[in-house]
Amino acid sequence: MLKKLNLFGVLVLAIFTILIILCLPSSSSAAAPDKNIPPVVTPRGRVRCRSSQYKGCHLLWQRCPSTCPTTCVVDCATCKPVCGCNYPGAVCQDPRFVGGDGNIFHFHGRKDRDFCLVSDDNLHINGHFIGKRSPIMTRDFTWVQSIGIIFNNHKLLIAAKTAAKWDDNIDHINISFDHNPISLPTHEGSMWQSRIGTLVSVSRTRNTNAVVAEVAGSFRVSAIVVPITKEESKVHGYNITDENCFAHLELGFKFYNISDMVDGVLGQTYRKNYVSKAKIGAKMPVLGGAHKFVSSNIFATDCLASRFGKNVVLK
Repeated sequence: MLKKLNLFGVLVLAIFTILIILCLPSSSSAAAPDKNIPPVVTPRGRVRCRSSQYKGCHLLWQRCPSTCPTTCVVDCATCKPVCGCNYPGAVCQDPRFVGGDGNIFHFHGRKDRDFCLVSDDNLHINGHFIGKRSPIMTRDFTWVQSIGIIFNNHKLLIAAKTAAKWDDNIDHINISFDHNPISLPTHEGSMWQSRIGTLVSVSRTRNTNAVVAEVAGSFRVSAIVVPITKEESKVHGYNITDENCFAHLELGFKFYNISDMVDGVLGQTYRKNYVSKAKIGAKMPVLGGAHKFVSSNIFATDCLASRFGKNVVLK
């Protein structure tokens, strides 16, 4: 009788153990994300510092100022939201630039053309302009639709996709590295990194339509895709229709290692002794000389202002 009880106890224990093993998830299913759990929703009109170097500010939500409700950034050092389009290195709106010298100027270029924004020995950045002709003006209304960045032997493209009607929940950004598309999950903080010697990273700062790209030791650029709203169209006379909302990029550049021979619409303003050619103080200071900055395509380094690959040594 005692032997039968012992045998029964062993059998029960074995069955219990098997049931526990069957209920445990496998290693592959544990690694897979639960599709029923939604990603972190980025509150509209709010941003946060993602740099872990600023522990007192890291990942704290900040509300954007009313003057830039959808395009602000966080100054992690002060832990305050600021309008990114007002900082040196900004390229926004109907291209409105903030130079490295702090001066604001406009450069209109031409629609459907590419212009050299920055050109240095080992860094060249072109911008592709889209736009439409104003019926009461002699120039085009223009916006930067994409940027092509050439460094070392690599090419990085960040572009806004064409859209008729704007929906901020849909991702309108297109990114490629050396002509290979980069696919980022649509949630804030998702990141892609290159496997080449130079560290190249692209990460989302919001669930959709906002990224930061950085090449270690060279540059950092934030890019936000925005439309022309009906209000903007009415105020500025853009005459935007339902066929195209002219989605474009609002950009913020930071350079870590450019020379004093740098050129380009924006690049030249980083020279030590640069004197602005735009009429600073005017209601709309405009930089001319578009012919100097025209490039044959988004990745061409053939503009007259090009310094790319010239290995200029200052004495």
